[in-house]
Amino acid sequence: KVGWYNAVLQPAFHLPYPEDTLAFVVLSTPSMFEKALKPFVNKERLKIIRDPVDQCVSHHLSGVKEIFPDQKVDIIFDYEILPSRKPKFLAQTAAHVAGAAYYYQRKDVKLDPWGKKKIYGVCIHPKYGGWFAIRGLLLFPDIQVPFLEQSAPVDCVSTEEKRTELLEQFNSHWQDGRYRDIIEVKERYSEEQRAYFATPPAERFRLLGLTRVTE
Repeated sequence: KVGWYNAVLQPAFHLPYPEDTLAFVVLSTPSMFEKALKPFVNKERLKIIRDPVDQCVSHHLSGVKEIFPDQKVDIIFDYEILPSRKPKFLAQTAAHVAGAAYYYQRKDVKLDPWGKKKIYGVCIHPKYGGWFAIRGLLLFPDIQVPFLEQSAPVDCVSTEEKRTELLEQFNSHWQDGRYRDIIEVKERYSEEQRAYFATPPAERFRLLGLTRVTE
């Protein structure tokens, strides 16, 4: 429910819907690259003019509106920002309150070793660890679910030592991706997918055999 999300955030980040409004957090699993992105690129090759992953996600989530022609469906993508440069929604908070993935933050570590250093939090999925992404929100403004019960996310990094290790790896060594394997995972990104996301965004078009269109 939108109210679960708004309840844990400052008013500046609230979603402008009644608290009982139904919402879905959309995650992409490791197989998204092979099952969704590559087929999308092959089919829409000439129409890709911005980030291919963003366009692929937009294409598939927009298809939800066609599945529910009689419902109003609002979509907020993870890459959208407000004029103030703030994100339109805080993806990791949304995933946590929806019970999809646990958002580990500095406050989850009792013996804080970082002093004045800025420490960013990170979501971990009980099945995929850090090998997943939060792609968007689907909101159904005309559907109110006052009796929906909230499910807590799975606390899969449950020891103080592991949480400290997770936040340290994510903040200081995120490029090597070790934080993604903080727990035993069922599936990881393929080598091709890892190479794609390790490549600077401006050079990813070439990896997919695309020509970047510049304005």
